[in-house]
Amino acid sequence: MPHHEPEKYLYDMLSSCKFLLEFTDGRKVDNYINDRPFRSALERELQIIGEALIQLEKVAPEIADKIPEYRNIIGFRHVLVHGYDRLDPATVWNVIETKLPTLTERVQSLLKEK
Repeated sequence: MPHHEPEKYLYDMLSSCKFLLEFTDGRKVDNYINDRPFRSALERELQIIGEALIQLEKVAPEIADKIPEYRNIIGFRHVLVHGYDRLDPATVWNVIETKLPTLTERVQSLLKEK
């Protein structure tokens, strides 16, 4: 399987971050809880962010290290995939509201450095 350039993973992360910020604008945690298609879309995009970080860490660990809490993001991806039955909606929504804007800014900054 070919390795991609680090920028590819950063772009994938940025794309998912921007989508999530736009898609959740004006929505509440109740939408996440009660709207299965909405919940599914959010979780899929969050998984992509985590998976892109896993791949980025493999090909450019020095760049992954520049993303605050990147190991926590990868860990959250694992919970989304393997611990779906233990997901706390408030935690997922907190990630969207408090962590995603900062991650978006950081990834944009890293892409500008390239």
